[in-house]
This record gives sequence, structure tokens and C-alpha cells, in this order.
Amino acid sequence: MAQKHIIGQAESRWDAIAKVKGQANYTGDFPIKNLLHGKILHATIAHGYVTSYDISEAEKVPGVLKILLPEDLPQNKYSTAGHPWNLEPKKRDIEDRTMLTRHVRVYGDDIGAVIAKTPLAAKQALSKIKVTYDTYPVYLTPKAAMALDAKRIHAERNNVIASTAVGFGDVNQGLEDADFVLHRQLHTPVQLHAHLENQVATAFQSEDQRYTCISSTQIPHICRRIVAQANGLPWSLIRVKKPFIGGGFGNKQDVTIEPLAVAMSQAMGGKPVQINLTREESLAYTRTRHAIDYDVKLGVKKDGTITALDMQVLSNQGGYASHGHAIGGKGGTFINALYKMNSLNYGAKTVYTNIATAGAMRGYGMPQVIFALECVIDDAADKIGMDPIEFRLKNHQPDGFYNELSHTKQQDFRIGDCLKQGPQAFKWQQKAQHAKAFNQHQGPTRRGVGIAAFSFGTATYPFGLETSGARLILLPDGSFKLMVGATEIGQGADTALSQMAADTLGVPFESIIRDAITDTDTDPFDTGAYASRQTYIAGYAIRDAAEKMRKMIIQRAAATFDIRGEFMDIVDGNIVSVSDGDLITTVKDMAQASYFDWQTAKTMVAESSVNIHNNSYASGCTLAEVEVDLQTGKIKLLSLMNVHDSGKIINPLLAAGQVEGGMAMSAGYGLNEGLVYDDLGRPMNNNLLDYKLPTTMDLPDLDEIFVETKDPLGPYGNKALGENPTCSPAPAIRNAVKNAVGVGIDTIPLTPESVYDALQAAKAPKGVS
Repeated sequence: MAQKHIIGQAESRWDAIAKVKGQANYTGDFPIKNLLHGKILHATIAHGYVTSYDISEAEKVPGVLKILLPEDLPQNKYSTAGHPWNLEPKKRDIEDRTMLTRHVRVYGDDIGAVIAKTPLAAKQALSKIKVTYDTYPVYLTPKAAMALDAKRIHAERNNVIASTAVGFGDVNQGLEDADFVLHRQLHTPVQLHAHLENQVATAFQSEDQRYTCISSTQIPHICRRIVAQANGLPWSLIRVKKPFIGGGFGNKQDVTIEPLAVAMSQAMGGKPVQINLTREESLAYTRTRHAIDYDVKLGVKKDGTITALDMQVLSNQGGYASHGHAIGGKGGTFINALYKMNSLNYGAKTVYTNIATAGAMRGYGMPQVIFALECVIDDAADKIGMDPIEFRLKNHQPDGFYNELSHTKQQDFRIGDCLKQGPQAFKWQQKAQHAKAFNQHQGPTRRGVGIAAFSFGTATYPFGLETSGARLILLPDGSFKLMVGATEIGQGADTALSQMAADTLGVPFESIIRDAITDTDTDPFDTGAYASRQTYIAGYAIRDAAEKMRKMIIQRAAATFDIRGEFMDIVDGNIVSVSDGDLITTVKDMAQASYFDWQTAKTMVAESSVNIHNNSYASGCTLAEVEVDLQTGKIKLLSLMNVHDSGKIINPLLAAGQVEGGMAMSAGYGLNEGLVYDDLGRPMNNNLLDYKLPTTMDLPDLDEIFVETKDPLGPYGNKALGENPTCSPAPAIRNAVKNAVGVGIDTIPLTPESVYDALQAAKAPKGVS
């Protein structure tokens, strides 16, 4: 009798029914007795200092209980970035903010707060607080903030947060050796996460005099530490609970409102206080994707050999460090992971400015650097007259390549297979020929196809700590309670992790029980949902815990039936003979005995904690087909396909959902999205009417294929997939537009206005009015 494989099956999400029926409780849904409401007073300038507050009229609003100013709260400097604590102070995230501040660094900065009996009373009080400012110059771009006469945005440090360079070889010599040198300046915009559920946190003092914070966070264990640091409390006095989450995409990898929620509860003697941001607040005043400028020089020979790549990066950090240089500084290792070249110089600077603070967003810097890289790579292929797919096939890194920049051997690296199988599935040649024929009619529209490739690491090692824990408890009916610190944020992690546990134990998927709530008091430590790490890192912990539990069950059965353990197996919840598959007993019977046998009762609990020191590189590509209206500049996306090398796919249904969601996010990044500021630093489109997210009406059917292998390092042969789908659609769309109209546009989003202007400037092609 063989165990039914659960890994690789399209098991339904364990939380699907609760969500569809409206039974799922999110952070804002919990009924809490005598709940008070907190609202934040946001600065109405982008750079300056609050010289005075007049709160007299606000205090008279019925229902207002307390108004908090910066001096009313602890002034402990802390970082909001959701990274593990580092024992080396020099390697910690920059601690540059307090819960409330008089020193304004971004429009909407948190300069005060109101606690009231109702949200309406708190909102009315905010409108009656009068604030007087000294204003300073506003710097919207890194270049402006780097000017010699620019004022420091943080007095204790330069506006350039960090500057690094990595690479190899002599780039200047490589450019001299090239037959052609392409020089491009590219720009990516401020993108918003726009998750369905806004940031919300409720804090109160528990019966044990500790503070509980119920929060919509991706990083409950890290959140506990940051809340404690901000409030000057021992970490153990904070308990964080994470219920169902309505999306995060990295925005909730920053601890934005939780410290203030706990401080508000303290100010009210431990009474429960909730902060629930509005859509406009969440979009403009939390975190964004970094806008980045790229200055790129690529040297290439006529035969397609890349002689040199020089990429200079200016990353717009906004007013506070958050994840800081981790985004702009990381690109070099992934360029080297993807393409062979004789020399590389990747120099990056991350700069404070007076726009919204940039932090983690799905892809963590890779959508930006892949856009810059793949635009120039595609232009190089055009320059030497080589097919863009052939150019990439010639230059990609091979399987087994040792990446000296990341100190990682790229085992089972299948970018070549993606570049071969993808175009075939996409019907690239047929679509390219059809586009060429279509464009001959000389009407007002043109069609084109484009491709872009990517590489992506799994988790953060060797640059970051990678630890995770798991606990399995055998329940009396033969089911198993799985407890992990890994965080379900809507992506289906809990379902995939449950499949892993069931597969290793040898029991049905339905035998694994998960909680909707992650609780830092009871769940094992895990750093959280980011870096496409959870099925990889938590997978090791689950496999180890499940193997221990499996061994305990078999040992008990061996003692009970006087059969050696190696002669038994667990299959579909039954304990069977290895030799002939005959039933010996069931896991349920062993569970009953472990709880209730008078002589031998001893419950079974298996725990594991892992510290993983390896990384697996994923890869893939996107293929796009577009139609461009020459008279308006409007782009119609006709077809889009992602091809993924992500090792073993744990759950094909969830994987497809991850890919299609990421493709939609990146299509919006390439075509429509971007937070816009006026000259004073005020956000102009922080609402879902003016911020142009793509809808189903804007997207074609999204297709994906998986070049499935079994990664030798992944716990179940798996590697990164969650963020990868966002990396390459935007440049693939850009390259398709170039193929259609003959003009390479190096700034996204490719709005109708920008495309039309580019066509007018290039005076091409024929048909533009």
C-alpha cells in the first residue's frame, strides 16, 4: 500500500469556506467591550518643524478622552523594518523614528493623536487642532536631496543613507572591448501595495498586566519586539495576535501603527484602543515601493557576448529609513545570477527624500532592477540584430553556476528551460509573425511581442537570519494540531504547510488542524511572511517535526504489537506492514491509547526549530503581446504568460493564483500605477479612484507554466514562488511595445500620455497623428 502523495496536489485552502461565507474574523472584526478609537494627526507639510499646537477646541468635542502630542509619549528611536533582530549593533536597521514627532519629514507624518469614544468624535477633534509650522525646503528626488546645499532630513546623518558597489572585472576595459555600447537612463515609479484590508491594530492590557496587540501584520514575532522597543518595555510584556489578514504584499512587513496603539492603551490605563487607517491614509502614509533611477551602460560584441555592464542606482527612500538600502543595494547579485558577462559594476545609493517612506513590496527591489536590466538586454539584442530569446539563451548562467557575489551555488537553475519552453507554449513565433503582418496595414494600431527574464533568491541567507519553528500535537481522534510562527497573509501558506505535514506523517490532508490566529505567546518563533521564504524555511521545520512525530507513533505501535518499527509504515492514517501492506492498527487508535491507556498514556508532541544556511535560486520569464494605438498612446494587453522555475510545486492551484496575482500587480506597475506628488510633497492620487489599479477589464487571460523539477536543497524540492511573478511582466510589456512601435520607452508606467509623447519625440512610426 503506497501513501497518497499530498505534495503536488491541488488541495483546497483550509480557510476558503470561512472566507467565502463571511465567517473569517479579521483584526477589525473582533467584538471588544468598551473599545476606544484612536486617530492620527497627520502633518500638512512635507518638511519642517511643528512650533506649536492649539488643542483647546479639539478637547471640547464630545466623546474626546485624550489628545496626545509627541512629548506625551516615549521618544525612543526605533526602526519599523520587519527584519530579525541583529546582535551586532552596526548591522541593525537604522533607528530613525519615534511614535509621534514634531520634526516633519513627509507629508502626512504622525505629529499627534486623538483618543475618543467613537471614530467620528476622534475625526472631528483632528479637524479642530491648529498646528503652526516652520517650513523647510522639500526634496522629492534623490538628486535634489544630494545637492550640496540640501538640508539634512535627519540631523544626525547624511541624506545618503548608504552607498555600496559590487562587481568583478574591469568595466572600463570591457566597454572599450565592446563593438557597441548602449547607454540608457531608466526610471521606475512609486508603486502602492493597495491591499484590500487597511492597517488596523487593537491594543489593551490583559489580565496578567501585559499588553496584547491584535494586528494585521505579516511579522507577529518581529512586531512584538518593535512595539516593546518603541514603548521602552521588556519584549515579554507584549503579546501579538495575528488573525486573518486581507493582504499585505510587504506593506505589513513594517510595524507602522502597532507601537502607537499600545502607547494609546497605556495612556488610557490599559483600556482597549483601536487604530484603523482609512484607505487614503494606508495608501499615502504607510509604505511604498521604492522609485529608483538607473544609469546603465552595456557593452556587447557583434556575436552577442556581453563584455561589460555598469549600472548606477539612485533609490528614493522617502522620509524614514525603513528597509533602506536593502532594496537598492541588492540588485548586483541577481544580475550576476542571471547573465554571464566579462565585467560588472553595480553601484547603488539610497537617499532620504521628503516623499512617503519606501519599504518592502512584493519582489523587494527585483521588479525595479529587472526592469532596468531587461530593457537594456532587449535593446542590445536589437542593436546587433539578434533574436531577443536567442540573445538570452546565449548569455544566461548555467545550472550549477557558483555566484561569487552571493556565495551561492545555483543548483537546479533552469532559466534555459524556461526560455525554451515558454516561447513554445506562448506560440511566440506565430504571434510575432502575425504582429508583423498586422503592422503592414499602416492603420492607427500596431502589435508586438516582448520577453523579459528574471532570477530570484529563496529566503535571505547568506545576508539574513533564516530560522523557523514548528510544533505538532497528536489529538485524541488521530488528527494533528500544527502550530507554526510562519504567517498566513492570504497567500495560502497555511494550506501548503499543512500539505507538507500530512505528506511526511502519512495521513490525509484533512487530518491537519491549523489556527486562524498566530499568537506570539504560543506559536513557535518564525521571522514572518517575506522574501518568498516560508514554504522553504518553515518547510524544513515542519518536515523535522513531522518526522519526529511519525517516529513516536511507530515506536508506540511497535511496543504495543511487538513488531519492530522498521517493519511498519504509516499510509493514509493507517499503520501497515511494510512487507505486504496489511493493516496493523490506525493512527487514531494509537492516539486514543496515548491519551487514555491507564498504564502507558503519554501524549505525543513533536517540536522543531531550524536555522537554515542555504539558498536556492529560482528563475523564469514573461512573454507579452500588446496592441498600441498610435493616435492615443493607449496600450491594450492582448496576452501575458509567466514561466517559472520554482522547483517542486506544493499546490498547483495555489501556485497558479500566486502567479496570476503577481502578474496583474506587475502589469499595473508597467502600464498604469504610480503615486504622484505636487511640488510641495503632497500626494495627489492616494485613493482608488485616481490611483489606477488594473481591473479584470484591463487584463487578458493570464497564463502560467511551471518548469517543474525537484530542487536538491528545498525541504520538499521547492523554492521561491511568492514574489517571483512580479519581476518580469513590466519589462516584457515594455519590450513588446518597443517591438510594436519601434521606440524603447525607459520610464514606467507606460500611460497613454507617456507613450504618445515618446512617439511624438521619436517622430515614429508612420500613422501617428
